[in-house]
Amino acid sequence: MPSFRPQKAPRVVVFGNEKGGTGKSTLAMHLAVALLNRGLSVGTIDLDARQGTLTRYVANRRLFASRTAVPMPEHVAIVPSPAQDIEAELVKAFEQVASCQVVIVDTPGHDSALAQAGHAYADVLVTPINDSLIDLDVIATVDPHKQTIQRPSHYAERVWKAKQARAKKDGASLDWVVVRNRLGQLDARNKKLMARLVAELSKRIGFRIADGIHERVIYRELFLDGLTAEDLSTLADRREAAMSHVAARQEIRNLVTALGLLDAIEAPLVSR
Repeated sequence: MPSFRPQKAPRVVVFGNEKGGTGKSTLAMHLAVALLNRGLSVGTIDLDARQGTLTRYVANRRLFASRTAVPMPEHVAIVPSPAQDIEAELVKAFEQVASCQVVIVDTPGHDSALAQAGHAYADVLVTPINDSLIDLDVIATVDPHKQTIQRPSHYAERVWKAKQARAKKDGASLDWVVVRNRLGQLDARNKKLMARLVAELSKRIGFRIADGIHERVIYRELFLDGLTAEDLSTLADRREAAMSHVAARQEIRNLVTALGLLDAIEAPLVSR
């Protein structure tokens, strides 16, 4: 069980899901920059450094920052290995970002001991799921005929264990937020079905629901420069943002509001 939890510990946001391809790293980076732009100090920890999407995102941003000033998070990457002392590695990583007000943790898209240990640090657990029944299967089994929730799935059980571990350690609660991510513009029937099933499951196993980002080309294009939607409005060499860019920024701002991080942390806010 994690032992690093000083009195003035950062607010820890863990992005977790046992399925890959749900947009964890993209959301993690966009959230980090959004908080940096609002005057918060932010650390990022990549527990999936072998895949390394968040680490590469930060590296791309660092290269861009060498040419044009953009705010940077304090970043730590943990490369998993069979011989590693997981708890010691986590303690070391959190010590490196202990002065930050928020620490954002990106976990692997598969079950592992490192991912499980990382979940137990969460004040807020964000689980993005693509708007499809395939992704919903990670947290619940759906009756194919009645189209209703049959039972929670394996990842929901992992989160329940993380909640118990956190409560046993310091009496704190874990705020679980399931984010419907990469929403499509069409297929209204599927959207309605997913909305109903996620709402039903939310009441059953206790998580909040938030909307993430729509499927937009801009999110993929920004990766190579390590930029996010909010950067487009602050960089002098950028042209007037297209409507899709404005919408992308609003999606991230809505997510920041839904997670309630600004309400939980006293910090000088910077309006962008």
